[in-house]
Parts: sequence; C-alpha cells; structure tokens
Amino acid sequence: MSHILDVQNLRIARGRATILHDVSWRVAPGEHWVILGANGSGKTSLLKALTGYLSSTAGAISLLGRRYGACDWRELRLEIGVVTSAFTASIPPAEPALDTVMSGKYAQLDLWHRTTRADRTAALRLLRASGLAALADREWVYLSQGERQRVLIARALMARPRLLILDEPCAGLDPVARENFLQFLDRLAGRRGASKPALVLVTHHVEEIMPAFSHALLLNAGRVHAAGHRAHVLTSKNLSTIFGASLQLARRGSRLSLR
Repeated sequence: MSHILDVQNLRIARGRATILHDVSWRVAPGEHWVILGANGSGKTSLLKALTGYLSSTAGAISLLGRRYGACDWRELRLEIGVVTSAFTASIPPAEPALDTVMSGKYAQLDLWHRTTRADRTAALRLLRASGLAALADREWVYLSQGERQRVLIARALMARPRLLILDEPCAGLDPVARENFLQFLDRLAGRRGASKPALVLVTHHVEEIMPAFSHALLLNAGRVHAAGHRAHVLTSKNLSTIFGASLQLARRGSRLSLR
C-alpha cells in the first residue's frame, strides 16, 4: 500500500446536475493536505463521499488499499476520523468530555457502548495531549467552542484513524481562540510516529493553513483546479481563479494571507 487515500476519477451526479467531475486525488503517508474552494466548489460533496454519506456515480475511492463498496464499511469508517460542527447537535449537553472522547472508539455519538478502564486511560491521555485534562468531567454544554473542537479532535483520534478530516474547525471561534486552536493543530500535524494520521483541513481561509500542512487541493466548480505541494499550488493566480476575484497572496514568515 503506497497511499492512505486514493480517489480515482470520482464523479457524482444527481439528476441532470454533476456535482463532482472526474476528481482524482491521492494522499500519501506523511502528507497533510488543505482543501480550498469557494462555496459550491464541491468540498462538502467530496467530504460526504469520503465518509460514506454520498455514493458516487462513477470512479473509485480506496482507503488503505481497500475500495469503498468492496469491503465492510463498519470497519473502514474507524480508519477515518472526522471533526465537524455537524456533530455538535448530537452530543448530549450533560455528557462529560471524557465520555465524548471515548465515544470515538466506537464511532458513536451519545455514548452507550460499555467502556473499559483502558478506554478511560486512552481518553485521558488524549485530553491531556489536547491541554484539556482538567476538563475531563466537564459537561459538553459548559465547554467553550474552542474546547469543544479540541474534544472532537481527541474523540476522532480515539479510534487511531489513519486519516483525520477537519471540516472548517475554526468556524465560530474568536480571533484569540482561533489562533490558539491553529497552534494546537500545527503541533498535532507535526507530531512524529508511525501511527499519526494524515490530516485533511477543509477551509475557506488561507490564514488557517499552518506550516505543517504540506499539500493543497484546490476545487473549482466541482473540478480539481490544482493539487500538489503547497509551494506550487498556493499562488495568487490559482486562488484568484477559484475564488473568482483578483487576489494577492502574501507571505509573512510561515503564514499566509490574501489581499
């Protein structure tokens, strides 16, 4: 197996409308990707296809060499961690952070599976790594938005996934909370070890692309406009095309911004 994720000629059509046009994309071990695109570019549809919530019209998706539709999805879904605000409404307000993290091992929301002492130990270790050890018993309703995002990442890591998808994780964060979260995300991406997952960050904002993200996929009207190493893909010309405006990409140190 040479790739963690392999998307080949993925096409998604509904009725007469084609949402994704022959999308091909590969994620190799050690790579961390950012997906950029304007509203309606196909980002959400691509994520739904990757997580099994939207079936393709043509093409193929393989994860760890196993093709979607040809293997047990219940096992394959544990290899993909997902962090999205869509989960928020399904987490009981009174659920402690520790239980929310443990629920990730069983791909559940609103934990009902019987947990073990080893589960608690692993969940506490992930909360500690996220800087939230002191909040293990705090109920979901009393966590800030930034704390909730860190809990959701710890939850996603509970199953030791090989691919971790972060769907606009900074939405709703104030500037200070956003920067603190991004620094945490950069440390997570830079973590060493054979078991660390490949990260895929979906965002509208180049300011959220931390140095550890090595590659970029640009979508435009359901097609891949550019894909590859960030130094070659993230250019003023490419970003102007996908966002439909005259934009200038600026670099300050290791961070990016648009004018």
